[in-house]
Order: sequence, then C-alpha cells, then structure tokens
Amino acid sequence: MESYAQTDVGLKRNNNQDFVYASDHRIGPLDGLLVVADGMGGQAAGDLASRLCVEAMVDVIEGSADSGTVRVLSKAIRAANRAVCERARTDPGLEGMGTTLVAAVPDHGCLYVANVGDSRLYIVDDDRIEQITHDHSLVEEMVRAGKLRRDQAKNHPKKNIITRAIGEEGDPQIDFFDVALNRNDFALLCSDGLTNMVEDEQIFRIIHESRDLAEAGKKLIDAANRAGGKDNISVVLAKF
Repeated sequence: MESYAQTDVGLKRNNNQDFVYASDHRIGPLDGLLVVADGMGGQAAGDLASRLCVEAMVDVIEGSADSGTVRVLSKAIRAANRAVCERARTDPGLEGMGTTLVAAVPDHGCLYVANVGDSRLYIVDDDRIEQITHDHSLVEEMVRAGKLRRDQAKNHPKKNIITRAIGEEGDPQIDFFDVALNRNDFALLCSDGLTNMVEDEQIFRIIHESRDLAEAGKKLIDAANRAGGKDNISVVLAKF
C-alpha cells in the first residue's frame, strides 16, 4: 500500500477540526491504518475530539496483542469513544464535543472499513467510483426511508446533522465493511468538506488524471476550495 494524507482549513473556517492519519507500514497487529476524523462541538472542542480519537486508536492498536482486523479496530474505536467522553467530562466547555470517524486497514487483498458519522470511504477503480460507507446523518436516513429524494439531499438545510458520533456515552454504533481489492484500486477517505463541494464524478476524474497520490490529494483540496471551501477539507488516499 502507498498512501497520502492532507487536511486543509478551507476558506470559511478559522481553525481546522479535522484530523488525518496514514501509515503504510505495520502498526501493532495491523498491516497499515488510514483514518479521517471530523470534529464538532466548537472550535477548541472539535479539534481536540478528532485528535484524541485518532491518538487513542493508534495507542490501542500499537499495544494490541489481539488478532483479527475487525476485532482490533472495534477495540480501538471503543477506546477512542471512551477517551473523548472522559475528556469532555473534565471541562464544562467541552460538553457535547465529538467527532466522525472513518478508518480502513488492508489485509491480504481486502480492505476492512469502519465508520461512525458522515465521513466517507470510496473505492476508485479503472471504471467507477463507489461509496462504501453509509452516512449516519438525518438527511441520509430520510433518503433511505423514501422521505427525501437523493437530488434534494445535496443542499438540504439539515444535511450536517449526524445521527452517530464518537463521543456519545455508551458503546458507539460502528458500521463495518470489507471490500475485495484489485491491483491498482484506490481508496479515498474524506470529510464532508470535500464531498459537499466536489461531485463524485469530478473526484474520479481528478484521481485518474493525477500523476501520483500527492498530486491527486492536493488537486481534490484545491477543487473543494474553488467550489467555496465552506468547511475543513480532509483527504487520505491509498493505492494498492
């Protein structure tokens, strides 16, 4: 696996509440780790929540003696949830802080994916771009229930209301996916600062027209900023 990670404050925000992580090499029992977290809960709280989440995950994975990718990921995400909750309890100014999370681990020709919230993972092959994760958002639930058309969801005023997050009391509700990888497949993990600004077809085109992952990542962020840059923008790209 080859990877690239970048995050950008965008054009409208004063600080960056996103946090990204990418390791091409073995981390604990895992063959690599890719993560995007998009924090919420005010400026100080949002960037703290996303950083705490990822750091707690990495600490647990590095020290894990478990085997089984999904088991290790699940344990790490639960620990991250506890870390964010415990920190929020120490300071009234941090009450309600939380973060989305999307994480991926390659393992013997498969990609194991976990998500909580509306940050996404896409697989991009020679012919198409496919969203693997499901957004945990109010608008997406309305679409799945048939109460809202997909074309109405893009600019819905409640689009940013998420229904799951890291930082909620109790065990987090985590979706897990496994994807068979083909040679030269790309994975894209991103926050909604990208997908709210750039259409999937343009993302596909940028990735395939770029010389390498770094160029693709920079061009994706530039495209989001050219479209308005209304939020922090994070991308993690991997090629297998």
